[in-house]
Amino acid sequence: MKSLFSIPLILMSANVIADGSGFEHFVVYGKQADLIGDSLSASEGVIGYGDIQQRPMLRAGEVLEFIPGMVVTQHSGSGKANQYFLRGFNLDHGTDFSTSLDGMPVNMRTHGHGQGYTDLNFIIPELVERIDYQKGPYQGTQGDFSIAGSADFSLMSIIQNPLAKLELGENGYVRGVVSNNVAIDTGNLAFGAEWQQYDGPWSSVNEDVNKSNIFARYQQALAGGMLEISFLGYDNSWNSADQIPERAVNTGVIDSLGSLDTSVGGESNRYSLSANWQHVDWLVSAYAITSNLNLFSNFTYFLDDPINGDQFEQVDDRNIYGGNITKVFSVDTDDSHFHQKLGLDLQYDDIAEVGLFKTIERQRISSVRTDAVDEWSASLFYTLDAYLAEKWIANAAIRHNYLSVEVDSDLAVNSGNASDQITSLKAGLSYLIDDQWQAYVNAGQSFHSNDARGVVISVDPSTLEPAEPVDLLVRGQGAEMGVRVSLYRKYNMSLSLWWLENDSELVFVGDAGNTEASRASTRKGIEFASNFWITRTLTTDIELAWTRSRFSESAVDEGDYIDGLLTFCR
Repeated sequence: MKSLFSIPLILMSANVIADGSGFEHFVVYGKQADLIGDSLSASEGVIGYGDIQQRPMLRAGEVLEFIPGMVVTQHSGSGKANQYFLRGFNLDHGTDFSTSLDGMPVNMRTHGHGQGYTDLNFIIPELVERIDYQKGPYQGTQGDFSIAGSADFSLMSIIQNPLAKLELGENGYVRGVVSNNVAIDTGNLAFGAEWQQYDGPWSSVNEDVNKSNIFARYQQALAGGMLEISFLGYDNSWNSADQIPERAVNTGVIDSLGSLDTSVGGESNRYSLSANWQHVDWLVSAYAITSNLNLFSNFTYFLDDPINGDQFEQVDDRNIYGGNITKVFSVDTDDSHFHQKLGLDLQYDDIAEVGLFKTIERQRISSVRTDAVDEWSASLFYTLDAYLAEKWIANAAIRHNYLSVEVDSDLAVNSGNASDQITSLKAGLSYLIDDQWQAYVNAGQSFHSNDARGVVISVDPSTLEPAEPVDLLVRGQGAEMGVRVSLYRKYNMSLSLWWLENDSELVFVGDAGNTEASRASTRKGIEFASNFWITRTLTTDIELAWTRSRFSESAVDEGDYIDGLLTFCR
């Protein structure tokens, strides 16, 4: 536990703020929103600013636990990405769950620590305005890593409640946050900063977290729309206690808060510059991201190397460039309304170095492999929401993704290039029973990409034995039936029965530098989510999720049970 208590020092507050355009901004409680008639499925929702501010969080990544059924944990230090669990998936650090922030991807392809690496430490929770989430592959705007679902973060353009806050806790926990607005000509500059340090409860290592975040966003009306230019900066360093063997504790070698390798930990940073222009009928965005990670771990100590030990370093150094253009248009008839989107997503990952090294006390002694990778993708999508008569709402989407990769490896036989493309279809139908009840049925396809190094691999970099390459793009598909009942500021409940199928759970293992293949799988479950407002200031949530996950392909001398997942969440 990082902190047992906090002391917020609120110097300024404003519940309603007016900008130059004359709009007023109110605190939004997303879970209070009446989504009847506006939601695509029973398992999608909105998390608002008020929801986030009402509940304490020990880690930035815990903001995803507002999604019913999502579990967020942490291991091997406070600085690396969290570990996520949802719908029978051990998502590791983000594979099969797509996360974005104001049009920028958060998941990282061909990452040094794991495919789809999703580190949310660069987000200041107090500045999150809303999170739109969708479980299951039913949204046409969802692309890579979205088999289990997706979450789209939106940061504030105008600070709802300017503040200066200080939090203090045990084990050297100190955290400060400031935010405010500055009017500049006809626009507004919103800014915020966060700093945190933490020593941890460990008996043999000082975690020595030193985390800092900065945020700045300029907003101004332009050409009949609204232009936003945003800068985000994140820097962090930490030590880690890492995993320890139970026998070492039982024999008294270390205590339960001790460590056998006190030199593991890491450094990470992320900087981004983005621009978004939104018009009534158009949404245009562009971004540039630079990210670095040096992560030192030791899981087996002296098992593989009895002389030097098994500590290793994972390196990731990349720049990401991309953008999106979306056109919105509608058609009305006498008793129907058709809302349509046509969009194009582009992304280029310039990965200068992604590598794995053997180390002693953070000093490199040899290289397992090091690579430079280029990845670029283009995605075209079309979505249709058809409001038919007064009761029926139909939706359909088609999305085509193309991905090309080129790997330049220090071992020439593991260099190469590859490309693949995949088309995903999605559809749904809902019926408005009355003003409070809505029933849904959905089906959809999606995919996740595999690590480019595993796609072009020829030999295992450690043993030099032949290695089997994997597919670049892997299909996933699912379906869901559900019902939602809602009464504004009284209650909001949903029940869904869902099914997901993954063609292959092939993954590149960054810890070992090789590829491991697993079989196709099937997951199914039942989810219940509810929110009740006892008074305007007192609420309660009840969330239950049952999941059954099994391999759907047989294997000699192996069962069908999938390890590392949660079968029941509440």
